[in-house]
Amino acid sequence: MRTHHSSSSRSTRPSRPFRSDRSPGPDVGGRHELGQNFLVDRRVVDRLVSLTAATQGPIVELGAGSGAITRELAGLGRPLTALEIDRRRADRLRRELGRDPDVTIIEADALSWRYPAAPHAIVGNVPFHLTTAIMRALLARGHWTDAVLLTQWEVARRRCGVGGSSLLTAQWDPWFTFRLRERVPARAFKPAPSVDGGVFTIERRSEPLVPTADTPAYQAFVAEVYRGKGRGLAQILRRTSRPVPAERTSGLLRTVGVTADVLPSRLTGPQWASLWSGVRSAPGDRG
Repeated sequence: MRTHHSSSSRSTRPSRPFRSDRSPGPDVGGRHELGQNFLVDRRVVDRLVSLTAATQGPIVELGAGSGAITRELAGLGRPLTALEIDRRRADRLRRELGRDPDVTIIEADALSWRYPAAPHAIVGNVPFHLTTAIMRALLARGHWTDAVLLTQWEVARRRCGVGGSSLLTAQWDPWFTFRLRERVPARAFKPAPSVDGGVFTIERRSEPLVPTADTPAYQAFVAEVYRGKGRGLAQILRRTSRPVPAERTSGLLRTVGVTADVLPSRLTGPQWASLWSGVRSAPGDRG
């Protein structure tokens, strides 16, 4: 997460104070069919806003809901576009915040809305049943620089490589940095979900670890390795469509810095990039 100290940045000192003493509103019960579990814990709201304040540029909020986060984000004094799929709630927020020239409330689906073609930050309490779909869509989009997300706890842990990384994270690690921030108890939401939530951040790397032109081939390779058969990386690599000969495997793994029996889920972003570089430059590579 970037922290800026230039005089032109408003990220470290909001132009308007946070309204942390404000209640989340009388109507915070969510609609089950929309996966709405609204955040009602003021401390967690303040944490999300604090993390967002450390970013720069316009803000896009995913799923404004009852506006508990939206109201506080408005206090940062930066352009804010809040998306809400529920028309009734979007209309209510327009009535409340519509006079703020920095705030725009849009009735829209976060999966289909056209995001800005300029640098911006993203923040959101993501509907738990749409977490993977939204993550895939976000990671495939350009322009945004940072994301502050609240998802299911296990999803947050896996995205950040705690206890092993997910395939989705491994496929995007060379272009993004994932950081786990904190666990959020289910009681922080209304209605309370059956599992805890987790806050994590994503920052786009200024210098990708893998050339952007390699993205499709790299991601296909990672998927094949993740799904490959074998008791460790050495065996798996010998059985892929880019088989690494046994005589080269040990040297490649030494370069990557892992042992022969390591599982794909245990590799870090830099290790995946190093592995890809070694496989990509191997003699006979078919591109």
